[in-house]
Amino acid sequence: MKVAVVGLGAVGGLIAARLAAAGHAVSALARGATLAAVRDQGLRLQAGGIETRVRLQVADAADALGPQELVVVALKGPALATAIAAMQPLLGPDTIVMPAMNGVPWWFLQPLPATPGLNDRPLASVDPDGRIGAALPVARVLGCVVHLTCASPEPGLVRHGFGDRLIVGEPAGGASARVAAVCAALAQAGFEAEASADIRQDIWYKLWGNMTMNPVSALTGAASDRILDDPLVHAFMLRTMEEAARIGAQIGCPIAQSGEERMAVARTLGSFKTSMLQDALAGRALEIDALVGAVHEIAGRLALPVPNIGALLGLTRLMARERGLYPSAA
Repeated sequence: MKVAVVGLGAVGGLIAARLAAAGHAVSALARGATLAAVRDQGLRLQAGGIETRVRLQVADAADALGPQELVVVALKGPALATAIAAMQPLLGPDTIVMPAMNGVPWWFLQPLPATPGLNDRPLASVDPDGRIGAALPVARVLGCVVHLTCASPEPGLVRHGFGDRLIVGEPAGGASARVAAVCAALAQAGFEAEASADIRQDIWYKLWGNMTMNPVSALTGAASDRILDDPLVHAFMLRTMEEAARIGAQIGCPIAQSGEERMAVARTLGSFKTSMLQDALAGRALEIDALVGAVHEIAGRLALPVPNIGALLGLTRLMARERGLYPSAA
């Protein structure tokens, strides 16, 4: 499969390295130090105590790469709006676009039955002027949920932690030949690739689990075990998860698990720093809108009271603005 990866960070780098090692025609868009490092040394992957290097075509302009069969978008949410114009030369008539990103994607409400007030306009939190949806229409898209850990400690280097699961599905649900083809390519590259019959529900389930831990970690600087062990923070997170579960029930994404059960799963992972905490410590822009802002916006469209989600959004956004990690209020 001819694949281009947009964003050679942790997740994008892992997908690119494994697909290339499996023999697929992989290229990537990159900039600055990452572009220079991969051109000079190849893309380095550390896993299981072993480092491997793969060579792939890398460029800072999509014109040099041309149309692809699959474009994997592995950017942080704040970077997507500015990247869509640069991506256009990668898109042929049948190119699939698969965002491997956290949180609520721009297309999330579109597959639902038309409901005035709910899905008659783009989500302002993740697609404020509708440019993303116009440039990357839902017909091009496959949803993807990432269940693994990895990091990029320096440009051109990816360090795999644990987990290999990637869930892929059509936005409207059901099976398709293109989902099967993408899953086959990912499986060949060593991923636990799962075809989903309802990718929206898989997206919401992951969001329900990490929309609290990520912002709370960025606010407090605490690792996961310290957050789970604090009884007041623990109770706040449970209330926030209850609100998100009520939203999910109204948009076709019910949650069968309890908040306590989900937190028990998080405990089994040991002590770790969330991706948002890592971004905060590194001074990178925070993915607040896709993880919390969109959830709050959907609740508003449903006229559901969500005071705990609102508090989490307000506190995290204010902290990020004060540190220059989120755009200032207009």
